[in-house]
Amino acid sequence: MLKTVNRVLLGLLGLGLFALGGGVLLGGLDLPRRWDFGMPGWWPFRGPDDVVLGTEGRTRWREEGWWWPTVIAVLAVLLALLLWWLLAQRRHRLGGIRVDSEDGAAARLDGRTLEDVIEEEAQALDGVSRAHVRLTGRRRAPTARVRLLLEPHADPARTLGQLSREALTHARDSAGLDRLPSKVRLKEVRHHAQRAA
Repeated sequence: MLKTVNRVLLGLLGLGLFALGGGVLLGGLDLPRRWDFGMPGWWPFRGPDDVVLGTEGRTRWREEGWWWPTVIAVLAVLLALLLWWLLAQRRHRLGGIRVDSEDGAAARLDGRTLEDVIEEEAQALDGVSRAHVRLTGRRRAPTARVRLLLEPHADPARTLGQLSREALTHARDSAGLDRLPSKVRLKEVRHHAQRAA
């Protein structure tokens, strides 16, 4: 849902900025006169000498009592919406995982502890220099986000297979989960060429 909202909002914003920028560019380069076509009557940029906001536009509502409260209210709402959108982008770290103890009661496994265990197992794999794990999602359906820093000699396909078969499978089984979807990012350690004497 959030991805769809992001794509729609970014698409509309991009389309609006593209149209605005194109219109300003048309007026700035004086293309309507050169190519003999007209701009809409409401469009403010018709030629290279036009300004974004003229004196009349800047001072038209200054004496009205409702103008500044309206401007402040609109900007406050816009700021609140932008802050909500920014906070919605964050993937919250999972505090704990609900584990079924098969006796009717549910236990809680600390999310950070499980992240640490997966990190330790991942770092023990051959060719892994460093690992970082973050659990997101819901308590009953967590998702693992894993970043691995690989040594130059590491085989990415083999490392990924080992991570899936060992560290992630152990974590899934120990937490009593049916599945543990994972997103893994692999990055290679930068190393400098060695000079031979």
